[in-house]
Amino acid sequence: MNVFEAPTAQPAEHAKSSEEVGRFVVEAAVNAPSVHNTQPWWFSTGAAASPDGELSVHADAERRLRVADPDGREMLISCGAAVFTARVALRRLDFVPQVTLLPDPDLPNLIARMRWHDRTPAVEYERQLFDQIQRRRTHRGGFDDEPLPAGLVTALRDEAAREKATLRILGDEGERGALSAVVEAANFALRLDGARAKEESRWAPPPGSVRRDGVPATAYPARPVRTDPAFPGRDFAHGHGWGLPVGVGEGMLPRAAGLVAVLTTAVDQPLDWIRAGQALQRVLLLASSSGVSAALHSQPLELSELRTFIRTHLCGGAYPQMVLRLGMTGETAVSVRRPVDEVLL
Repeated sequence: MNVFEAPTAQPAEHAKSSEEVGRFVVEAAVNAPSVHNTQPWWFSTGAAASPDGELSVHADAERRLRVADPDGREMLISCGAAVFTARVALRRLDFVPQVTLLPDPDLPNLIARMRWHDRTPAVEYERQLFDQIQRRRTHRGGFDDEPLPAGLVTALRDEAAREKATLRILGDEGERGALSAVVEAANFALRLDGARAKEESRWAPPPGSVRRDGVPATAYPARPVRTDPAFPGRDFAHGHGWGLPVGVGEGMLPRAAGLVAVLTTAVDQPLDWIRAGQALQRVLLLASSSGVSAALHSQPLELSELRTFIRTHLCGGAYPQMVLRLGMTGETAVSVRRPVDEVLL
């Protein structure tokens, strides 16, 4: 059964007002992953006279990374992740979400319009996904040398396909090595770009900051973690030494890179970016429900030449939207989110 498209809906019992439901949904949606934790979204509720509940998801173009993301691709992926999270929250309340993506050509920043009226009981799988919304955090480092739970990889592929995306697992050692080299090259090139480095530093607040956006020092290690093969993360501290302390003896030997994958779409238009974001969050929540963490690498996809290389040589012509590594780890990152009253109008 494809959840979130329940086949046996019943009329809604209005135990909660549309306003209460909308706030509950936004409280969940703000926990979606976003590039540099920019949280590039805001939400609005429908007219009070409407017989159905209604919530709109908007892209906040002021939060787009103008240097790293000039086309808004990563911004729309982030908003797509928020849309899927909102769908999960509606299902937790037993509502059947009706979602229209990019509903108004004259309003390109209106990402989705969501309505709900009918209800059908949520299944256990949907409840499990909801339980992971606040627990899931992006991992920035290596993984323990442990296998993933049996059957999880197949399930993750199926989840991505339900959102019209493909999760391509790079099991071949040569492909993994090639992607590793591309990520390393991108990481090095981006660090040499002064404009990009300045933009990135604006989204890396120092320890003790009261900001509720950006990547806090509690969300990345103070020292780069080596993996085998190498998949370097972004240096959000930019030489300040911020970040989570590394234990004595750690870092001497490289850690496992984990399962390496690329999330792709067949087409590369705004609608596909939103779908990629929904697929990404769907994969991340299912992985988290099995105790599996994910590291995300967007560096090579921000450079057109390297993105084309990945598309041509590693993705069979499909468009790469995100590079992922999945694995087991006992490490826990602490992130931040903006309050609902700041994003719900």
